[in-house]
Amino acid sequence: MSVAPESPPPEPPARSGPADAALRIGGVVVAVWTGLLAAVLELIFATWAWDVVKGRPGGVSKTVIGILLAVGGIAAVVVLTVLVAWFARAAVGTRWAVVLPALPWFVVIAAGSVRTTEGDLVLTGDNLLGLGVILAGALTFAVLGFRQVLLRPNAS
Repeated sequence: MSVAPESPPPEPPARSGPADAALRIGGVVVAVWTGLLAAVLELIFATWAWDVVKGRPGGVSKTVIGILLAVGGIAAVVVLTVLVAWFARAAVGTRWAVVLPALPWFVVIAAGSVRTTEGDLVLTGDNLLGLGVILAGALTFAVLGFRQVLLRPNAS
């Protein structure tokens, strides 16, 4: 065991060149599409799970199934949101990259809560799981974005 202080880790190589720019642009495209896909999958899950809960006969089984689907669904939303935001930050290489998947996510979620001219509505007012999905996703993106604002420019 040495008493000498350890040297800091070597600096990673600087990003530059056309290959890096192409990878960053590809990362932007993938981050936007993953935000869009995450919102669509979350809307599908929230609608399906709420139909499962509403279709069950009353009693303990309805309560247990409802609680399990709600907790599991909201946990999945938080994990998926964190993974998508992490990917965006890693692929694009900037702190503001969390906005890339967040914007399409918010657009799709907002579109799912507006009635179409045909009368279709994905997130109804009585869908508590859908409201939980909206809250969990929005708060997770907000916390991740705020965390990026607080980081020093050279921190990861």
